Amino acid sequence: MTRIVLDTNILVFSLLSPHGAPAGILDLVVNGKVTLILDSRIFSEYREVLNRKKFSFPGDAVASLMEYIGQEGLFITPVPLRILVPDPGDLPFIEVACHEGVPIVTGNIRHFRDSGVQVMTPAEFLSLD
Repeated sequence: MTRIVLDTNILVFSLLSPHGAPAGILDLVVNGKVTLILDSRIFSEYREVLNRKKFSFPGDAVASLMEYIGQEGLFITPVPLRILVPDPGDLPFIEVACHEGVPIVTGNIRHFRDSGVQVMTPAEFLSLD
């Protein structure tokens, strides 16, 4: 089973555009081909961002997705890292990926460039198949 840390922007883009590469990643997740690795901070960020009014995502769709991730995602407690990152909000994703030795799939590679973890775009991840 392939495991990844999924940046929040991929969830957002997968819901905004159901035919793009981010949607392909979400499809792999909901079909059980990819397991999301996360912690409670990442899960909270997913919920908070997907419920923002500016996106107007249907509440029942967000609730269903969050329920699925809550049940099927692998929750861990990573070792805290003492590294400086441009956006402190990225640190949970880096810590989880580093702890589990899995890549971060993101649309913002530059945010994670010098983090020491493998970082991939959705298209790069999908091309591995």
